[in-house]
Amino acid sequence: MRQRSDYVIPFFNDKYRFDKPALIYWTQIASYSVFGENDFAARFPSAVAAALTALLLYGWGRRAGGERVGWWAAIIFTLCLQVFIHAKASVADMWLVFFVTAAHWAGYELLADSLGRESSSSSGRRFATWRIIFYVALGLGFLAKGPLGWLPLLTVISTKLFLRGNSLTHRFWFVTGMLGAFAIVCTWGIPAVIRTNGDFFRVGIGRHVVERSFNVMEGHGANSWNTYLAAMPFYFLTVFISFFPWSIKLPGLTKRLWRQRDATDNYLISGILVVFVIMSLVKTKLPHYTLPAFPLLALLLARHLFEIGSERFAKRAALGAVGAALAVAFIAFPLLAPTFPSAQLYKLSRNDLRPEMDFANIDYAEPSVVWYFRSRCHGFFRGLFPDQLEEFMTSPGPRFAIVPTSVAQAYSAKIRPDWKTYRATGFTIVHGRPTDLTMILKQSQ
Repeated sequence: MRQRSDYVIPFFNDKYRFDKPALIYWTQIASYSVFGENDFAARFPSAVAAALTALLLYGWGRRAGGERVGWWAAIIFTLCLQVFIHAKASVADMWLVFFVTAAHWAGYELLADSLGRESSSSSGRRFATWRIIFYVALGLGFLAKGPLGWLPLLTVISTKLFLRGNSLTHRFWFVTGMLGAFAIVCTWGIPAVIRTNGDFFRVGIGRHVVERSFNVMEGHGANSWNTYLAAMPFYFLTVFISFFPWSIKLPGLTKRLWRQRDATDNYLISGILVVFVIMSLVKTKLPHYTLPAFPLLALLLARHLFEIGSERFAKRAALGAVGAALAVAFIAFPLLAPTFPSAQLYKLSRNDLRPEMDFANIDYAEPSVVWYFRSRCHGFFRGLFPDQLEEFMTSPGPRFAIVPTSVAQAYSAKIRPDWKTYRATGFTIVHGRPTDLTMILKQSQ
């Protein structure tokens, strides 16, 4: 977007990128403007979104249970495993979590008197303010990660199951509000759809939302109906890892809430179940898909933490999570980073790279290659089949190809004396497999 001065249509490696709406890229552009184009700047917006979500939880927790609940809701959310991972990743999820949490809090305030909580200001002004927050958050949530940003609507509607005799229409002005949320989406969505001849809608919604719901994408999920049904409890099991260390108390929390809960608990449970049930029905599954429920889960646990556990446990869990996070950040990751093949090859070859170089891959189309090598080479990363390697390398101009070492060895007799080769072995985390790569580089014409 920065290179093209086009802040509507995301491109990656000279191709449309329809995976997500534009909001995450706008935040990263702002970060690049301050910190430059580097890893820290790419990750910084996610950390900001996580911190803002923690602030929301502190404020909401104070309203839903007092100062102590507010602090512990923010601490629990911040120091669980899945948030630790995604709060420093250059992905859209934490902004989705922030806006979904803001909408959930606004929905809570619009229902506060029905949930047994006192209103914090005069009724008319309070309703108007929280309505605006609710629908603005829904609009921006959609710009963060598509229709998942509207999950709080289902949470609010589900309150009819336990709040009898309350008119949600009168409180929420659904038609007017959703028109406002839709207008926020359209300020970006209409130009994006027009300029891509409808492809942004067909691919962004059709493939990445609808198809992801009914089919397995990128190998994440179960293809057959038997395995799909077996995978239904996936998120109810993985939460014990994703929400660790606080998940230790989830069985006790469930037992307590089964026996005794108030209307606020019911509202939070509704929001949690909406996320978990919908994500369980979706065929494509990844552990972080339930992240929008984690702020609600943190607040729910904070409200009952000292009835099902001791203050000693809470402090030990928090300090242990902080210690583990620091150890991973400053010890484990620096030890692992040298094993990443893309980083190794870039470090080995960077003095031989030229701006005019083209580059290609065989069976290693990792975005990290584009991230590292595009900082020095202005070409675009293309995929090859093994029988296309010779044609690519003998074409005019400087170039390089990153290929499995077995392919490079089969091609070795055709590598010219003035070409250079670099080898890197390591582990590709995304695919969970060891990797052995060779980079073949030609500097001259």
